[in-house]
Amino acid sequence: MNGKFVGGAIVLSALIAGAAVWYMQVYGYYEPLPASAPAAEIRLTSVTTGRPEPILTEGFSGIDADSSPLRFRGCFSTPLSLAMLSETFAVYDHATPLNAPGWFDCFDAATIGADLESGAAIAFLSEHEIRPGIDRVVAVYPDGRAYAWHQLNENAEK
Repeated sequence: MNGKFVGGAIVLSALIAGAAVWYMQVYGYYEPLPASAPAAEIRLTSVTTGRPEPILTEGFSGIDADSSPLRFRGCFSTPLSLAMLSETFAVYDHATPLNAPGWFDCFDAATIGADLESGAAIAFLSEHEIRPGIDRVVAVYPDGRAYAWHQLNENAEK
């Protein structure tokens, strides 16, 4: 009888710990990012100055977490044309959108990644080294939809 009790306690503890880890990864650390937050200002790096410059955005929805610089995601639209953006701002060649939690449904990394590969969207460098080893990248579609995320850059591997 004691073995069943101890075994049941171990299984129950493992289930509770697993549920806690899952919750913390999917919900626990993320916080909504209001459009008025400084981190929500979307900037793109100019090809002439090499410095990030703010762009016009509308309807920003974002999430972020203090636990990792890679947890930033943003969805918004811009009235700026893709032609103007591609002539004015630096294109980001190796953009790889990172998955967002399922409940943040405006950001679909698989679709954005496929659209970047097919040319249906263009990725721009928002800010190089927004944190050490991390770049902010923005993907923009011809209709003005845009998505932002952080990803590791070449300095992260050093």
